[in-house]
Amino acid sequence: MRGYEKNEIKPWLVKEWCIPEADAEFVAKMEDVLEVYQRPYDPLRPVVCIDETNKQLIKKTRIPCEPGQPEKVDSVYVRNGVADVFMISEPLAGRRETVVTQTRTALDFAEILRYTSDTLYPRTEKIVLVTDNLNTHSPASLYKAFPPEEARRLAERFEWHYTPKHGSWLDMAEIEIGIMSRQALGKPLPDLESFKQQVRTWTIRRNAECAKINWQFKTQDARIKLARLYPVIV
Repeated sequence: MRGYEKNEIKPWLVKEWCIPEADAEFVAKMEDVLEVYQRPYDPLRPVVCIDETNKQLIKKTRIPCEPGQPEKVDSVYVRNGVADVFMISEPLAGRRETVVTQTRTALDFAEILRYTSDTLYPRTEKIVLVTDNLNTHSPASLYKAFPPEEARRLAERFEWHYTPKHGSWLDMAEIEIGIMSRQALGKPLPDLESFKQQVRTWTIRRNAECAKINWQFKTQDARIKLARLYPVIV
């Protein structure tokens, strides 16, 4: 009987990587965001990045163990809903705020904008907002949530800048979310209240450290390292 040869193909392994093609819209939005990141710090016009993520809440049965012994967890678990968390990050100030919700609809985003405007930055002239191009991330969400006078007031509080499609890595709030996920949300949490407490504790600690993001990728770098994305002028 012939033996089977080892197959080098491993169909269970998948790499997801989206490389945009040369696109004037992509580079225009990319350079717009990079220009914003090169501005000097201005407390009257703070640069604020907003993004959100969600985590599955999972209840697990923990088995009592002696002190000094590894934690024991039963393999059986119960899905207990999903928690959403909005990240509001001001990179140059080393400041961030987190808001935990049960949904992340247009109405939720509108409330986050009002909270950012009226609670976090009530005395600023303008909030320079960087966010991705998710369909809820637009002034239209304000009009879905508030009367037109209030929606217009809030829309004018922001200077809007969008990362390009497939370019959400340009939103520094995404970096903060990655750090939060590694430092505070590595283990599943059983319910919304414990999730809120974990996120809140992390936010207070990181703000106390005044941790800043050292963003070094500039427009000049993009034109060299991402030259293939720029349209060829003939």
